[in-house]
Amino acid sequence: MPERLEVRLPDDVRLHVEVTGPVDAAVTAVLLHGWTLDGRAWHRQLAGLRDRFGDSVRVVTYDARGHGRSSCMALRTATLAQLGDDLVAVLDEVSPTGPVVLVGHSMGGMTVMEYAHRHPEHFAARTAGLVFVSTTAEGHTHTAYGLSPRIARLIRLAETTGAGVLARCGAWRPPRALLRALQPSIRWMLFGDRCDPSDIRLVTSAVARASLRSIGGFRASIGAQHRLETLAALAHLPAAALVGDRDRLTPPPCAESIAAALPVTELTVCPGAGHMLMMERPDEVNAALAGVLHRVLTGAPEATSAR
Repeated sequence: MPERLEVRLPDDVRLHVEVTGPVDAAVTAVLLHGWTLDGRAWHRQLAGLRDRFGDSVRVVTYDARGHGRSSCMALRTATLAQLGDDLVAVLDEVSPTGPVVLVGHSMGGMTVMEYAHRHPEHFAARTAGLVFVSTTAEGHTHTAYGLSPRIARLIRLAETTGAGVLARCGAWRPPRALLRALQPSIRWMLFGDRCDPSDIRLVTSAVARASLRSIGGFRASIGAQHRLETLAALAHLPAAALVGDRDRLTPPPCAESIAAALPVTELTVCPGAGHMLMMERPDEVNAALAGVLHRVLTGAPEATSAR
């Protein structure tokens, strides 16, 4: 069973953190979930890492502010910049020494980039490897929802307007009855050709735990972030990027631009998969994560980029 901790941040937000593996493990993997999700999204990776690496890898997951079992926050702190600062606090509290491999899905990947941008010395001292899963360094530049540009613009306008309304709703959470009614839309937006019913239930449960402030508040920051220049300075690190070719939120051009900024990144495009790769394609995600961890543990040279 994981050890459950609470990290209290300077603004009194409390983060729910779960840790498995010994304190003296050779490397720590920190898994950061996406927008409106929580740490449970990584359950198949937690099992895979335990089976493959045992006690040589310590694993940390946590619920971002306003998500899951972490507390809500002031609206002004619903930004990627704040999430980057929160990651520093988690590392200092839970894994203050030793190399870390940072694994980010969607907003979690953007959090890693923000950490690197805002805290370059801290990042350089701690980070030994990177895994980017269904994420982007270019905001909503490539997000067209798999639709025509005109319809995509209308959806983005409606989404932005709705986000502003939700952001002012504070710590309230979405009604579960409404989320059950919206499951077909959630399935269309987040998943590709195949979807296990248990995954839809988990995602719906996670959204139900997210505060309306976090659902609406982070939208502007996510859409505006651009961090390709930050990534270009990290080209020496072992890294991997994965994307589904049916991803409507962070389509393949998002991962391709990350791989272009990090020329030695192993790029994996998963046919038929959507945005929830850690659930839809756990074997591919686990293999990519294991590859980066192996290179960190053994000091092996970086792999060449796979197109």
